[in-house]
Amino acid sequence: MSHMKIATVRQLRTEFPKVLAWVNAGQEVAITRRRKVVAKLSAAGERPKKKLARPDFQARLKRIYGDQIISAETMAKVLSENKGRY
Repeated sequence: MSHMKIATVRQLRTEFPKVLAWVNAGQEVAITRRRKVVAKLSAAGERPKKKLARPDFQARLKRIYGDQIISAETMAKVLSENKGRY
């Protein structure tokens, strides 16, 4: 990596996209006020992506209903009774 880039506070306010491009390119940028370094900007490390835990609906249904199978006729009857309720 080459030398650290330097940007003034004023430059940061007026030319932020340019400074951000330096950071995105992997440069570390020193921010100065009156020729003194007051901050350093660097790219954030990649955040580890969390794997979202999804409920196991199939296991839940099996736990509630077991191996019970509802016939098509029974299901059609239930659907016709509840048609328009929701």
